[in-house]
Amino acid sequence: MLTLETIYSYFLRHQLVSTDSRNISPNCIFFALKGNNFNGNKYAQSAIEAGAAYAVIDEDFGFNSNRVLIVADVLNCLQQFAHRYRQEFDIPVLAITGSNGKTTTKELIANVLASNCDTHFTKGNFNNHIGVPLTLLQIKKNHQIAIIEMGANHKGEISALCEIANPTHGIITNIGKAHLEGFGGIEGVKKGKGELYDYLIKRKGVVFINQSEPSLDELVASRSLKGVYFSYQSKKQGFVDAKIKENQEFLCVQVEYFNNELQKINTQLKGEYNLLNVLSAICIGIYFRVPNSKIKEALESYQPNNNRSQLVLHDSNHFLLDAYNANPSSMIVALRDFRKINHDKKIAILGEMYELGDYSVEEHKKVAVVAKQSGFEKVIFVGNQFPENDFKTVHELKEWFLKQEFKDYYILIKGSRGVALEKLLHP
Repeated sequence: MLTLETIYSYFLRHQLVSTDSRNISPNCIFFALKGNNFNGNKYAQSAIEAGAAYAVIDEDFGFNSNRVLIVADVLNCLQQFAHRYRQEFDIPVLAITGSNGKTTTKELIANVLASNCDTHFTKGNFNNHIGVPLTLLQIKKNHQIAIIEMGANHKGEISALCEIANPTHGIITNIGKAHLEGFGGIEGVKKGKGELYDYLIKRKGVVFINQSEPSLDELVASRSLKGVYFSYQSKKQGFVDAKIKENQEFLCVQVEYFNNELQKINTQLKGEYNLLNVLSAICIGIYFRVPNSKIKEALESYQPNNNRSQLVLHDSNHFLLDAYNANPSSMIVALRDFRKINHDKKIAILGEMYELGDYSVEEHKKVAVVAKQSGFEKVIFVGNQFPENDFKTVHELKEWFLKQEFKDYYILIKGSRGVALEKLLHP
């Protein structure tokens, strides 16, 4: 079996990596990963025939070629490979994790930093044990900073991702009731997310700390952190005081910087819960010396996508499409924020929440109670986990919805990724 350094020498000549035999770039290296329902080793031959320079495998299915590289474990090899490559770059690597808002925060930070320097960042949801290595392997010599999103659904995962990515800076957006099944409860979530702080303490890295997020208080208080603090309407140790400008269609933030400069930022984001995501981007932008004018321009030009906090006008109705994912914490925040919209005709369509384990029944009941007490004209529950569901699937919902004649409504759509509530608006 080949050593990591031997395979790395091949990569220096073929600096493209693929894990999908159906999407092979010429002269790439194909890593034959395995999952519950697939075995990439079976496709080593087809990957090479499609143009891959080499295929890295850990099971031999009889394809005899000097372009097949055999290792003990392909996934472990990919992760070590990415870590080895990361060491080639003496640049800041910012790790982002949290229960809610990490992807939006990542994209806002990326917009801000990219306005001033060559920035590499996680694309889409490539934030797990496979996505993080692949993201690291896309760093180029021109990049001056990298932003790595880290997702987790069990303890130990953030620690493992940190060992691969070796971040120099980090931020936890918040701690909420996400992936309770894997973490074993909210205390497990705290410990799991806190692994980022622990790693950065060990590596003498820098942590960006949102003092306006109460869920982080315990994590911060129990650790000796090298922190850069920011806050909302407190000026504790931070550089900024921010106020939400009322009666705006989108989130409008008035920012006062530490030098008393005032700036109004008109975002294209819906929901006050995005305020702290915006402040995170401002804080990190200032830390990395992005001029205030560029921060403002970057935040105002950012348009949410991929079913996250999107305002969609469809026929005469306004849909607040936030269907990329959901957990009890983000559901409650979204409902409370939707309630603040000054409009008489409002409907909330809520999809069930996954990965809650033994907490599922209790948490779905809590969300249902808050939704019903919010004063909306109608609340619609989709999925079997709610105590009372109106529809089992989005297909049933859509069949009913198309027969209605809703006009001039504001409609919140929020649910876990597997429910796919965005299909309600698709042809």
